[in-house]
Amino acid sequence: MFSKLFSWSRREKLTPKVPQGSRIYVIGDIHGRADLLEILHGLVREDARQNAAERRVIIYLGDYVDRGLNTREVIDMLLSPPPDGFERVCLKGNHEAMMLDFLGDAAAGPGWMELGGKATLLSYAVGVEGGFGAAEEMKKAQAQLLEKMPEAHLEFLHQLRMTHVEGDYFFVHAGIRPGVPIEEQVEQDLLWIREPFLSSTAEHGKIVVHGHTIAGGKPDVTERRIGIDTAAYATGALTCLVLTGEERGFVVARR
Repeated sequence: MFSKLFSWSRREKLTPKVPQGSRIYVIGDIHGRADLLEILHGLVREDARQNAAERRVIIYLGDYVDRGLNTREVIDMLLSPPPDGFERVCLKGNHEAMMLDFLGDAAAGPGWMELGGKATLLSYAVGVEGGFGAAEEMKKAQAQLLEKMPEAHLEFLHQLRMTHVEGDYFFVHAGIRPGVPIEEQVEQDLLWIREPFLSSTAEHGKIVVHGHTIAGGKPDVTERRIGIDTAAYATGALTCLVLTGEERGFVVARR
């Protein structure tokens, strides 16, 4: 059984807006929770049926892998066709970056394991018999993962985008370096930054929508940014920000 929460924030006229006629759905960190993603996709389709739009876009903010038990199933879902009439944008998270690092160099394995990589290995039926610090075990796990991982999954990881823009909103996994023009941001910050981004009161040029940092299990909305990582793997709550015109709302799948 699962319960679902379908809620809208109080509608207020806001200065930032997305392109006219567009309805933008932004999904936070999934971390292997294919069950929640399936529920949330259903809620998004329900919302789309109830709200006409010339253009619909689903943006995923990265961290599809690790921690939860169903990384492989999540990537399969993201590789399947999007709902009819939807565009799909998949961004890269720091956990996808760590997974790619491991696939290129087994020495990156222990660090990845510490941050949830073991769950991803298990989802591809890859086991590690010895300790994660054992170089030979990491090499074996790397070889098994490369063998068992579908080629389409590897291509998916390599083709992930770093950022996306819709009107007055900038979408990225972790955030940006305050004071640096958006077009000059570097990958390390886009994937990993917390401070000084989170507490910054600087103008960024756009409202930054991000995941990566958990804020009390609910969306973290400030004047400059919107954080929607609600720790789905631990809380059972996967959050989607919905943007249309100058309005903002939230759809949350729970289980």
